[in-house]
Amino acid sequence: MPATVVVGTQWGDEGKGKLTDLLARDMQMVVRYQGGHNAGHTVVVDGESFALQLVPSGVLYPHITPVIGNGVVVDPGVLLAELDTLASKGVDVGRMVVSGNAHLIMPYHQELDRVTERFLGKNSLGTTRRGIGPAYADKALRVGLRVQDLLDPKIFREKLDLALREKNGVLTKVYNRLPLDADEICRTYLGLAPRLEPHIADTVHLIHAALEVGEVVLFEGAQATYLDLDHGTYPFVTSSNPIAGGACTGAGVGPRDITRVVGVAKAYVTRVGSGPFPTELLEDDPVGNELVERGAEFGTNTGRRRRPGWLDAVMLRHAVALNSCTELAVTKLDVLSGFDELKVCVAYEGDDGQRYEHVPYHQSVLHKVRPIYETLPGWRVPIDEMNRIGDLPPEAREYLRVVEQAAGLPVTFVSVGPSREQTVVLPRAA
Repeated sequence: MPATVVVGTQWGDEGKGKLTDLLARDMQMVVRYQGGHNAGHTVVVDGESFALQLVPSGVLYPHITPVIGNGVVVDPGVLLAELDTLASKGVDVGRMVVSGNAHLIMPYHQELDRVTERFLGKNSLGTTRRGIGPAYADKALRVGLRVQDLLDPKIFREKLDLALREKNGVLTKVYNRLPLDADEICRTYLGLAPRLEPHIADTVHLIHAALEVGEVVLFEGAQATYLDLDHGTYPFVTSSNPIAGGACTGAGVGPRDITRVVGVAKAYVTRVGSGPFPTELLEDDPVGNELVERGAEFGTNTGRRRRPGWLDAVMLRHAVALNSCTELAVTKLDVLSGFDELKVCVAYEGDDGQRYEHVPYHQSVLHKVRPIYETLPGWRVPIDEMNRIGDLPPEAREYLRVVEQAAGLPVTFVSVGPSREQTVVLPRAA
């Protein structure tokens, strides 16, 4: 049976959580396949806001099995705190399962993340300093601890001692920090094991068992295409693969299991942290500041102000190709209401005058390109209560047509506000 992937086509914060929550209504399982608690989803249901960090968005439906796949890195304390918060709001979290093969974020990962960012100074990557990158690095070095290790104290201690031998050497001799105490780490992490154990499972088996009996599975990632470790604006990227293909390794399914890929594009663009941004509106730009304020463009977990810019069709086309998107969801269209004119970047111009209609592969070129804009008329009427495509003003429908033309795909969802109900659903192309 087919599975669906929801993937961001920009630098994240496109509103994937809301779309995942909306699609989950017709699914039986929602699987998070990569990332850590450095990225969050905000979902609004009946006026109540839920800020999710690790738990898949589908947890808000009673019929959904939420799954944290093997490709995610997990801070067990953060996960349990999030489950407690959801439970306090009346959400049933007993169905949630986490892969025993998912890697653990350890205290030394967080400490190394903090000190290396400080050490880099003005060349810092702008990480959330939550240990995500160092945890993935240890995974690649094959010295990481996994969720299943919490179930065997002897193995956990042996692996921890081996890791600390190197980590404490780096912290004390390179960064002049105090060493971390193995006993304290064991007490903390193994003390969480009894609460976490009921949620630990063989998630690959669970996912395939669901697919084999005809259940429909939804895969969601954190971050987005241009923060992908291999295909993003390196080195200003995350440490895993948010692209649709990452669902295969991060959840343990094959490419033929996936037949629908919904690309999510915000009606404008934002990014957090450092890195190139061709359509960026700088902090002294009044339009950019208005986008930030109207769109509440501040990090779900960090509160950091996001960098705003106009929609970039060059990036969108490339993201559609990378992810084999079958359709698009356009979010936050309501934020554009009230502007006299809107801009869409349709190409780049390089320093040598060369026109680029694709994303340049060379970082030196990408950092210096200038956007070539198509200007479109804006609309003044609010659209947040409109729920049919025909209700939208002609200018808004024209904006969506330009997006469809740029992407070469139909737009099947249009978000006009934060809640589930504020969504225009269009028919899918055959």
